[in-house]
Amino acid sequence: MNKAILLGSIGVLVAGSALAGGFYTAKPAVSDAAKAQLVAGAETATNRKEIEEIVRDYLLKNPEILMEVQTALEEKQKEAQRVASLETIKSSKDAIYNAATDGVVGNPNGKTTIVEFYDYNCGFCKRAITDMQLLTTTDPDLRFVLKELPILGPDSQKAHVVAQAFKHLMPEKYAEFHTRLLGGSTRATEETAILVATTLGADETKLREEMKNPEIQKTFAQTFELADKLSITGTPSYVVGDEVVFGALGLNVLQEKIAAARSACQTAAC
Repeated sequence: MNKAILLGSIGVLVAGSALAGGFYTAKPAVSDAAKAQLVAGAETATNRKEIEEIVRDYLLKNPEILMEVQTALEEKQKEAQRVASLETIKSSKDAIYNAATDGVVGNPNGKTTIVEFYDYNCGFCKRAITDMQLLTTTDPDLRFVLKELPILGPDSQKAHVVAQAFKHLMPEKYAEFHTRLLGGSTRATEETAILVATTLGADETKLREEMKNPEIQKTFAQTFELADKLSITGTPSYVVGDEVVFGALGLNVLQEKIAAARSACQTAAC
């Protein structure tokens, strides 16, 4: 049997085993001697059953190979995701950074923009609000875009409808509304969102009427489509420069990403 074909078959079987195992730990080294043992045994095999028995025996003796294959697969998938996200950022820059339906805090004319996808009932988003506040108060050239992504059930969806309606009616107070609702200790619902809105001076009758505006659902649909293209499946997620940052990674990480985006922009003369 041709050695290359034989080894290719072994690779497929090993990869399949790794996927079934679902390993997520760092890869250890697999000795050359162990690999040579597998190759030597495989070269003497004459049929598929013998090959499978050789592979099974090898994996039982060297289970660490599964982690090595899984790690390589994850790295390949991560790179493919990065490339796809980069293409989306390039082709959808206005939709990401300059959508009229998004709220903006910090300096609306800031040269550097960070975009956050969030849900009002996301616990990590609630904790990350202090990152936004510190960034926008200490960095006078930062523009912080708030992109609503209600993914945590009906209460979130209704609360975000109120948020959009409030922004349409009182855009000058949207940042304060956002801070109060996201920073609150209670679950965000239609009722709690309306309470925040009326406390800030919104007319409840007008607010409820604006909540029926079909443009609100169109906005959410566009945001969900954009999030899908960027491989965003959870909140908070950020877009900084040409990079998607997943999760509430903390102030220091966001500051590093902002600095990197500024450096890249200076290099590209943007």
